[in-house]
Amino acid sequence: MAVQRTPMTSAGYEKLCQELDRLKRVERPAIIRAIAEARAHGDLSENAEYHAAREKQSFMEGRIADLEAKVGSAEVIAPPTSGDRITFGSTVLLEDETGKESRYQIVGSDEAEPANGRISILSPLARTLIGKRVGETVTAQLPAGTKTFDVLQVNFSWSDRPREDHAPRESR
Repeated sequence: MAVQRTPMTSAGYEKLCQELDRLKRVERPAIIRAIAEARAHGDLSENAEYHAAREKQSFMEGRIADLEAKVGSAEVIAPPTSGDRITFGSTVLLEDETGKESRYQIVGSDEAEPANGRISILSPLARTLIGKRVGETVTAQLPAGTKTFDVLQVNFSWSDRPREDHAPRESR
């Protein structure tokens, strides 16, 4: 059976790798030292420090295994930097029916941060946007209800500000 590949941006992949490295090189040895120190205090059956350190170790080892699986199944996809079609990794500037603009980047589910504009490829909005082009109007069925957006700009650098040369809907 083939391994299920998970799409991820290079920034998301690097973030997971850094966390995995920190857990293995810094956190794991620190917990091992804490367990050894607690064990040196004697009777383990009534040693709260020992039990707390073991529990922390268990959670950390679970996170390491989770991160290793995610890193192992990642398919790193470079975000597009040009073109007018929305794909995985695209940055998009949308305008809703009230004239409010929103900027999003379509990323893998493990790197999504909706509050910061990074939405999962599996989200209803991202699934609606995939394949659309600048100038199109899309209607997405969102958890808060149906919402319509105009696609103003796509595939700009996330660190750049979207273009400022477009006027609000009322004056177009």
